Amino acid sequence: MPIYVYWGEDDFAIAKAVTTLRDRVLDPLWMSFNYTTFSPEDSDAAIQALNQVMTPTFGAGGRLVWLMNTNLLQNCPENVMAELSRTLSVIPENSCLLLTSRNKPDERLKSTKLFKQFATEFREFPLIPPWKTELLIQAVNQAAQTVGVKLTPKAAELVAEAVGNDTRLLYNEIEKLRLYAEDSDRPIQEDTVIRLVRNTTQNSLQLAAAIRVGDTAKALTILADLINAAEPELRIVATLIGQFRTWLWVKLMVESGERNPQAIAQAAEIGNPKRIYFLQQEVQSLSVAQLISCLPLLLELEVTLKQSRPEIAILQNKIIELCQVCRRI
Repeated sequence: MPIYVYWGEDDFAIAKAVTTLRDRVLDPLWMSFNYTTFSPEDSDAAIQALNQVMTPTFGAGGRLVWLMNTNLLQNCPENVMAELSRTLSVIPENSCLLLTSRNKPDERLKSTKLFKQFATEFREFPLIPPWKTELLIQAVNQAAQTVGVKLTPKAAELVAEAVGNDTRLLYNEIEKLRLYAEDSDRPIQEDTVIRLVRNTTQNSLQLAAAIRVGDTAKALTILADLINAAEPELRIVATLIGQFRTWLWVKLMVESGERNPQAIAQAAEIGNPKRIYFLQQEVQSLSVAQLISCLPLLLELEVTLKQSRPEIAILQNKIIELCQVCRRI
């Protein structure tokens, strides 16, 4: 059935998928007649969308009806559920119904089960955790291949460090590298990446390193640089949480007597066991109790930033607290 469900936190990746679907389904000359979007604020958006998707197309191409940021997979009224049951199985082949949402579908709902039964594509677009370096590098290489850029392995690693899990920034930086390289067949080297790609995630990791050794002055300076570079506060906190989580797992495994790098890497969700040696050195001066104490502070900071207007003072105060925890003997 021509039904597509896209969900997840990677808004840019979802937007690219929607654009690809739209270009495939619609004839540009007839787009204004056959392309309809419904926002969550629209009254009876779901019912209107179902009626629209059953309407015959005008002219060439197909029809695309998009329910944007819908909550049908989290909360579906009975009257809408009844209409879904009557409609989904009989949508014309040249019409497409698209649903997008940031929230995870509730697998218990009848509406979710119904969409999973009839959907041509039921796809998640998650953000890669900032600490999963190998997945970030894979995303860089995939973006480079899509855009038509060749990167050396070290250059791809540097791009991953710079952009983290920001897909929009990744494609912007890859496009910048493509324009710089023009039609050259030579892979882009690491020195070019250092000159052209703005590094923010690596600075967040440097912030984590400063906190780890209790260097409050350096940590606050790095934080100020990140804020001045317009780095989102929640992304900074996400990187810190991922780094401290990794350090805690490594420390717990070492304290338990585990010496096998592969086993430690598996527990800490680290793809490259060779990183374990360096991580062990980093956490050598910290206790398990210190690392455990840091995570609630970071999670509290994340919740505070999500519930209120981000303020530099909130971040500064929490960074100072974290440095004090790590400085204790």
